[in-house]
Amino acid sequence: MGVTGVPLRRDTLATDLRALGLPAGATVLVHCALSRVGRVAGGPAALLAAVRDVLGGSGTVVVPAQTAGNSITSRQFREATAGMSAAGVAEAEAAIAPFDPEHSPAEGMGIFAEHVRRQPGAARSRHPQTSFAALGPDAARLTAVHDLDCHLGERSPLGALYAVDAVVLLLGVDWSVCTAFHLAEYRLRRPPADRAYRCYVRDATGRRVRRDFRAPDLHDTDFALIGSALADTGAVRRGSVGGADCRLVGVRTAVDFARGWMDEHRR
Repeated sequence: MGVTGVPLRRDTLATDLRALGLPAGATVLVHCALSRVGRVAGGPAALLAAVRDVLGGSGTVVVPAQTAGNSITSRQFREATAGMSAAGVAEAEAAIAPFDPEHSPAEGMGIFAEHVRRQPGAARSRHPQTSFAALGPDAARLTAVHDLDCHLGERSPLGALYAVDAVVLLLGVDWSVCTAFHLAEYRLRRPPADRAYRCYVRDATGRRVRRDFRAPDLHDTDFALIGSALADTGAVRRGSVGGADCRLVGVRTAVDFARGWMDEHRR
C-alpha cells in the first residue's frame, strides 16, 4: 500500500516485478513475506497472478513447501518436547500427523507459498520434510526427483533448478531464508557430515509409517553473511515490489558463489 493508502493492484505488482528484472519465460524460486509487500487487493492470488503475468505462459513458479512437523528430529519437535519425560516424548511422537504430499500444508513458508501449493495443476515433490511446490509448464519435471536422503541437494528440486538456470526472488525476506544456498553445502570440498533423521509419512495404502534415514546435517547460520557478500559482487538486482525490499539473482550464481564462500570460511 502506497502513501495514498490504496491497496496494491495486480498490474502495479507486475510493473514492480518487471522493473526489478524478473524475466519473461523464467523459472523462479520465490521466497515471500506477503505482509511486507503491503495491503494487496486480492491477496496472494493477486501476487501470483502478477508473477505469472510477467513470466508469461512459458514461465514456472516454484516455492518451498517444507513440513517439519512430521519429524522427531526437527528443531520444532526438540523444542516442543524439551524437559518432557520419556513417556511424554513418546506420546508426542505418537501424535505426529504423517506427511501427505497432496494435503499436508506448508509450514512456516508464508501464505504465498501455501497458495501456490493449493493451486489446480500445481505439482509437489515427495520429500516429507523439504518439499517444493511448482506451478507452470515445467512444474512436474522440476519436482519429479526428491530422494529421501537428499533434502536440498542434487537429487532434489534445487538440483533441477540449478540445471535450468532458474532465478531466486526474495520478496520481502532476507538472505537467511535463501534455500538455494543449501545446494552449495553438498558441493563443498568437505561437505557436512550425515546425521540421523526420523519422520512419518502416509504410504500408498493410507497407513502412517515411520521413515528413518541419514542425510547431511545442513546449516543456515551464515546465510546472511553469504548473501551480503554476494550482493557486494554486483550480481544481485535489488528493488521494491509494493513496500517490500526485494532481491533477484540466478540460482547458479548464488550456489556457485556460496560454494566458494563456504569452502573459504567454514571450518
